[in-house]
Amino acid sequence: MKIENSVALVTGANRGIGLAFARELLARGARKVYVGARNPETVTQAGVQALRLDVNNPEDVAAAAAAASDVTLVVNNAGIAQAGGFLADDSEDTARRIFETNFFAVLRMSKAFAPILKANGGGALLNVLSIASWVNGGELAAYSASKSAAWSLTNALRSELSAQKTQVLALHMGYVDTDLTRGFDVPKTSPEDIVKRALDGLESGLDEVLADELTQQVKQGMTAPRPSYLPQVA
Repeated sequence: MKIENSVALVTGANRGIGLAFARELLARGARKVYVGARNPETVTQAGVQALRLDVNNPEDVAAAAAAASDVTLVVNNAGIAQAGGFLADDSEDTARRIFETNFFAVLRMSKAFAPILKANGGGALLNVLSIASWVNGGELAAYSASKSAAWSLTNALRSELSAQKTQVLALHMGYVDTDLTRGFDVPKTSPEDIVKRALDGLESGLDEVLADELTQQVKQGMTAPRPSYLPQVA
């Protein structure tokens, strides 16, 4: 789809990747950009329309869908993470909390806005995922599992929404220089670079964007031919 003259909604848009999406959408000529945040007063970006939107609150999602019935692009960006493995004492509670935001909220938003996208010509869903969709070393165990589930959800939505001509794009990346990764001493990509690559891919009609070199390397390893000494699936 084309960004120019589109009407976009970005969740979790008061900082980080979400804020970078809002700014780049405006720069590319989006006619209107709704930004969702639990506290709309924290949205300081000029030129956007702030919505009170806690993606875990069904009433907020329904109100956002009613207020933004002209949307042609939904960016499901809101997400949370917490360090820790699955054998930690609080791992079940942590997993439920993270899945609520990173999986169920994406499902909730997609269900609410799919009819709106259809009515407005198809449009697109862009789901912000992660390299952690494919690998889980245990440091961010529940987060990685939730992103795997969200990747599966994204693939299913692409199939379900194809008949109404809604493009569904999965955005994968490694570490991005945001508040979420402040404590990680690793190479990071800027949110602005990630977002530019994501929107370039959207406008090119892609299903998936691998937004940095590390992500590309990991995905290439996943799709490499199986070595001859390993069992082959008939």
